[in-house]
Amino acid sequence: MVTKQELWKGIGFGITSGVITTLGVIVGLHSGTQSRLAVLVAILVLAVADALSDAMGIHISEEAENQHSTRELWECALFTFLSKLCVALSFIIPVLLFELYIAILVSVIWGLVLITVFSYFMAKSQSQNPWKVVLEHVLITILVVLFAHYLGDFIHQLIVI
Repeated sequence: MVTKQELWKGIGFGITSGVITTLGVIVGLHSGTQSRLAVLVAILVLAVADALSDAMGIHISEEAENQHSTRELWECALFTFLSKLCVALSFIIPVLLFELYIAILVSVIWGLVLITVFSYFMAKSQSQNPWKVVLEHVLITILVVLFAHYLGDFIHQLIVI
């Protein structure tokens, strides 16, 4: 039987990492290349490779605590992988449906919605002030997106010059 704690730990890690990593990569690639193909390839590669990497990372991290059963370790890794994979792949939809600039804006909004909803419910389940938690997580996400955008611009300027 799947433990609730491992389920939410894996899903929470997968959603958060899926949103922040995918947004960082696609926003940075967009500002650096303006290439739909580069963004699509990055999403696909990231969805698989980073989901596997995060699943293995959380598995080893939990294993190092020496407080979990083997089953709990693999459950957490599985839920991390699946949630990260699904979240990352969800960013393909706007890139396929819209012009790239609009797709990036839609992706940022989608990512912020996912972070907001998950953070809100997580905070409520832990009897914390949900809006404080949501604000903290949304601000971190926005900072990553801004950093990635300006880094992409900077790299683009270096190459164009």
